[in-house]
Amino acid sequence: MRAVLFIAALLGPASILAQLKFPDRLEWQQAEEGKNLSFAVGLPDGSGPARFSLEGGEETGMALDSTGHFSWTPSYDLVDRITRQKEISVIFQAIFSDGKIREPINFIVHHVNRPPVIREMPTFYVRMGISNSYQITSDYAMDPDGGPLLFTARLAQMPEGASFSSLGQLTWTPSRNQFNNLKGNPLLLEISVQDQPDKAETTGRIRIAQTQLDLPPDLLVVPGDSLWIIKENEVVNLKIYVSDPNGDDNIDQVDFIGSDPRIPRVALKENSKAQSEFTWRPGYDFVEEAEKKREVLITFFAFDKSNNRVQRKIRVRVMDTENVEEKDMVLYQKYVSTMSTSKNLIDLLDENYKQLDVIYQRARKGKKKRTILNASLGAVTGLSPLVLETNPSKTVSVVGGTSVLTLNSLEAGQVIGRNVNEFQNKIKTNRDLRNQLQLKGNYFARKYALRLNRRGLEFEPDRDDLSRLINSDAVASLALPALARTNPSGKEVKKTFVDFSEE
Repeated sequence: MRAVLFIAALLGPASILAQLKFPDRLEWQQAEEGKNLSFAVGLPDGSGPARFSLEGGEETGMALDSTGHFSWTPSYDLVDRITRQKEISVIFQAIFSDGKIREPINFIVHHVNRPPVIREMPTFYVRMGISNSYQITSDYAMDPDGGPLLFTARLAQMPEGASFSSLGQLTWTPSRNQFNNLKGNPLLLEISVQDQPDKAETTGRIRIAQTQLDLPPDLLVVPGDSLWIIKENEVVNLKIYVSDPNGDDNIDQVDFIGSDPRIPRVALKENSKAQSEFTWRPGYDFVEEAEKKREVLITFFAFDKSNNRVQRKIRVRVMDTENVEEKDMVLYQKYVSTMSTSKNLIDLLDENYKQLDVIYQRARKGKKKRTILNASLGAVTGLSPLVLETNPSKTVSVVGGTSVLTLNSLEAGQVIGRNVNEFQNKIKTNRDLRNQLQLKGNYFARKYALRLNRRGLEFEPDRDDLSRLINSDAVASLALPALARTNPSGKEVKKTFVDFSEE
């Protein structure tokens, strides 16, 4: 199938609008892990010489030389066994002297299942009359695709009385005759390892032999990393497996030595003679701040009853780590302190509001009882005779001027010696401050109820914003008494701020 994709690219005065030539076979864009895909990219008919290049795909191993030869072998880790396929987009490019052609191509990579891998397994040395156990670990049998494994053994080769589990454990207690027959004639037991669910199969062999020498035990540390890099609050957890060719009863001691005496002896717990578990958490004070990191060497060892010894060493590099628990505790104390102070101030504002309201109501009642009627003469303008037109012989003397009648109503404030506006302003300031504090307190309590949110960069600015309201000039203008240094309980704070958290 020939790709039909047209893209123009201008590099100079000229331009090219054409298509590159790709393989005309079906599914040429389909690739499989581990299989080589190669082809030659052609130029349009009548075009001049060009230099080829590839944009994208280099990280997956794709290669396109300047003559247009493409080669690619997808690695086996490109697609996992769950996804099954993956699409990868690249751009093929042909550059001419006066322009270039760019064509995007999508490759579909399909997962290829690989059969299990079986390495040469150690000999299974058995002793007479005791139960001998042999476990095939991931060091000797593994699926490169990460799938689960199923173990089976060829029944015709199984010695009488032996059992082999699907997890790869062989158990056998040889009788005296069976043990003697092993001398000079070891058994070879063929096993099959099958991955799931693809059921690809690989065959291996276990050699079963009689113990003739007092051999040293074998010690296996799982996981088998020789270097661990951890933070101070992380845990090192290791499984210690010990086996002895002369039988597990021959194991005498399993222990460890640490280069730092602060590694406790109780870190190693013995579950059985053949299996122990090492668990250690350094702690936040293990590394000094000036050091940034500290490396310790831990040596695990095992002795058998003949003092044969085996040992394995691992290094643990502990990185200095911020104490998140301590930081969370400090942030929580700030959270509680801010909420408690806000709750105390709200209670104080409620009490102050009641007092102001009582005084104001008392003053209003006094106003009604103190209405004053004030009548007085105005200024006297003088005395003059008044002649009546009807009878000129008679005159009347009058007093000229004005008389004033004043009805004064004393306001509530004047009754107690203050201006009424002062009380009204205080009541309004008290009410507004209380409402703002309630709203901002609810927002702060709800936003930082979770410790994860308190670790954010907005915690301190929001806390400062609430603190500025608590210490605002409005609080000072009310002449409130000093806040009591009480620590209300979480339930009391929650009554005021319902979203408050005690986490």
